[in-house]
Amino acid sequence: MHLTAFSDYSMRVLIYLALQRGQLATIAEIARAYGISENHLMKVVHHLAQRGYVETVRGKGGGLRLVRDPDSVNIGVLVRDTEGNASLLECLDAESSCCIQPACRLVGILREAQAALFAVLDKYTLADLLHKKEMPLTRILMVPKLQAGEQ
Repeated sequence: MHLTAFSDYSMRVLIYLALQRGQLATIAEIARAYGISENHLMKVVHHLAQRGYVETVRGKGGGLRLVRDPDSVNIGVLVRDTEGNASLLECLDAESSCCIQPACRLVGILREAQAALFAVLDKYTLADLLHKKEMPLTRILMVPKLQAGEQ
């Protein structure tokens, strides 16, 4: 399965915010830290706010912060939220127009593979993505923030 950039960026935003430990961050600093487009992140942040993962604060000194505890953000649920009901192939969907679907054994195999993927993702949380000792992610992601003179 190929995850979309939307799912990738969603996980990146949540990792960054988890490292902030409740402090506000801006879309600009997250984009700078990862070297990705602010425009794409705006859509991602909007979606994450709608789903209750992040809180946005408007105005001068505003930004966004993680609302949920990292231990409560399940990676499998997050991927389902960001990918929707995307199947590995069209034939796994109920409205498939594949003419061989009734006799095709591949459908069952792909359903099993997709279930296995989510079974693995469901075992992990946002907290599992954060390093506990020495916080190497913090050193990597906060360098652009410090270089820009932000606190």
